[in-house]
Amino acid sequence: MIPLDDKQLRLAMKKLGMNIREIKAEKVIIETPEKDYVFENPVVSVIEMKGQKMYQITGEPKICMKLSEEDIELVAEKTGRSKEEARKALEEAKGDIAQAIINLTS
Repeated sequence: MIPLDDKQLRLAMKKLGMNIREIKAEKVIIETPEKDYVFENPVVSVIEMKGQKMYQITGEPKICMKLSEEDIELVAEKTGRSKEEARKALEEAKGDIAQAIINLTS
């Protein structure tokens, strides 16, 4: 099999009705119920084919846990620590309340 160079690949994709372009993005955030995925300076490609657009994100995400105020207050109350300390312990425990309490009390 002969590898295609970039020009040949783009021509083949054009024949198939595909168009690829890049978007200059500074940040992409994907929010889920449990955590956020934050991509700083990602490479974002838009692939258009048959009226549909697909977005491809390339980069290393920073994963941010979503912590509820109730969880933070519970850990602070059970350990006698500040909300800031409870938040940090929950982040380090990846949202695990029991582990956060253990970490703050041991």
